[in-house]
Amino acid sequence: MKSLVTGGAGFIGSHLCERVIADGDSVAVIDDLSTGSLKNLSGVKDNPRFQFIQGSVTDAELVQRCVAECDRVFHLAAAVGVKLIIESPLHALLVNTLGAHNVLASAAEHAKKVFVASSSEIYGKSEKERFKEEDDRVLGPTTISRWGYSDTKALDELLAFAYFREKGLPVVVGRLFNVCGPRQVGRYGMVVPRFVTAALKGEPIPVYGDGQQTRSFLDIRDAVEACIRLMEEPSCLGQAFNIGSGEKVTILELAEKVKRLTGSTSPIHFIPYDEAYSEGFEDMRYRVPDASKLKAAVGFTPKYGIEEILSETIEYLKKETAVER
Repeated sequence: MKSLVTGGAGFIGSHLCERVIADGDSVAVIDDLSTGSLKNLSGVKDNPRFQFIQGSVTDAELVQRCVAECDRVFHLAAAVGVKLIIESPLHALLVNTLGAHNVLASAAEHAKKVFVASSSEIYGKSEKERFKEEDDRVLGPTTISRWGYSDTKALDELLAFAYFREKGLPVVVGRLFNVCGPRQVGRYGMVVPRFVTAALKGEPIPVYGDGQQTRSFLDIRDAVEACIRLMEEPSCLGQAFNIGSGEKVTILELAEKVKRLTGSTSPIHFIPYDEAYSEGFEDMRYRVPDASKLKAAVGFTPKYGIEEILSETIEYLKKETAVER
């Protein structure tokens, strides 16, 4: 079997590629390397069952050709991270919507099974403490760029389900909640690598807002396992599933855990949202999934907790910092 992974040079995509190769299958990657890196693929790049194609999912002809040559598609390519979305909103909107359309249209034409990576951002700023797949979305105004990412992911999902209903496309959607681990970078707003990097350097750990916002974090190995299981279970087609951990932690607690595990003396520095991002920025107070649907469908339960996630990330970033020096 040959899998196509769009965005395969990214954090999640590269780990998924390693898993596919380890399972004995072949994998092809489309990535424009705008946020991904060939370094992430160093473990598989020389494998005869691996192929890398540098290009964008906005290139319809390229996507069409690659989809035709594979058996299934994991569509992960997207502009992600709050910071990137705010700084380059037009790029994010076009890549996320046109890319998904190109992948889904090609997959429908060639009858290929597709996994579409969505996001916890889909739920917007609802005040619910745990989110279920059928919950309503609550969003801010279109004048705030921050909500553009949620809208693009919603459109991706709507396209996926439209192709499922009208064209019979075998597709499943996974809403990822704060996936973390080695190779994730903090420059686009990802909180765990930002905190760990600051702690290792002895710099202030930047906590936005009051730090009482609640999050959950999923280990990359668990995320990949969930994606694979959803693709292999026929009863999941035409549905969306939360992929995340039920273990919740406040951002302030996360910063304190990072300090303890790194042995850092870094102070925790609180930064108002307006200063961190832009005027009028709004954040979700809660972002913890109800993952009972995923467990019922494929028997998935996360194996790794926040302490293990942080410990592995710390060790990885220690090595990266040493190399940079």
